[in-house]
Amino acid sequence: METIQLSHGAGGEDMTRLIKQYILKYFPRFPSEVSLHDLDDAAVINGIVFTTDSHTVKPLFFPGGDIGSLAIAGTINDISVMGAQPVALSCACIIEEGFSLIRFETIIQSLGVTARNASVPIITGDTKVVEKGAIQQFMVNTAAIGQRTRILDKNFEVAGKRKKKWLQDSNLEVGDTIIVSGPIADHGIALLSFREGYGFETHIKSDVAPLNGLMETVLNVGGIVAAKDPTRGGLANTVNEFAEKSQVGIRINEDAVPIREGTLAACEMLGLDPFSIGNEGKVILAVIPEQANDVLMALHKHPLGKDAQIIGEVIKEKKVILETVVGGQRILEPPIEDPIPRIC
Repeated sequence: METIQLSHGAGGEDMTRLIKQYILKYFPRFPSEVSLHDLDDAAVINGIVFTTDSHTVKPLFFPGGDIGSLAIAGTINDISVMGAQPVALSCACIIEEGFSLIRFETIIQSLGVTARNASVPIITGDTKVVEKGAIQQFMVNTAAIGQRTRILDKNFEVAGKRKKKWLQDSNLEVGDTIIVSGPIADHGIALLSFREGYGFETHIKSDVAPLNGLMETVLNVGGIVAAKDPTRGGLANTVNEFAEKSQVGIRINEDAVPIREGTLAACEMLGLDPFSIGNEGKVILAVIPEQANDVLMALHKHPLGKDAQIIGEVIKEKKVILETVVGGQRILEPPIEDPIPRIC
């Protein structure tokens, strides 16, 4: 008998297969601007953008953040990369009997501070306590709603005629430029190192951060056609989703992808591919080529985009190609599963 495995929730090909074969067929399509079946970061119905996310990160506290900051940032980011402005959040906590009240209060404080700093209020929630052993300490579900703004309309005026009028994964065209907002793989490596006691976390910290301010900045420039935060499955999974849904190819210049020296060294030591490791404060942008340099300049002026780089372009051949640092090429496949489970 087949059973659910960790890989089914890890953001790679196994999870995609699970969703398509076992979930979507029971949830019929409902008339909406962006539906569940589009498998974007959020859905849009009657002009309202909506997303939800459950967080099971292990450990609950890690270098650079905790489950509270991660939950708020991740949910805000799912709204923001659609091109919408987050309006409000919900928060539901499931707590194991015997969990420390001090640690609980610390997480709740982190939820509140992160939401307040992002200017997105938590307006409703739920609390459940389950018997000891029913879950592992603490889990949280956050959901958010957002709305379209004039900034998005202005952005698409610059972008010109496109198939979609939201920043959907299926909106890329040949010639578009691919930009990453900063160094990749920090979150996954910091969390793994802290969890396993490798010691890298003394120099590497999670990049967890809400991206709504950064997205507002680049949308004001215009020319953004798609955006995605490369969480589970990392950059490799993100660009492959772009390519598959848009029916195009993408060429990535390995040498252009920013990776911190310590993070790269840790990946090499552990035998991990940094392109497949999750991030929690980065965005991958697809931009019309005429606006790419302007968008890059705007990113560099924002604290969360100061290390942004142009890393590739959209091509006609329907595959993701990595131009390697040694001058060769290889196919950049999506990961089957996240090499580091329980990172969000």
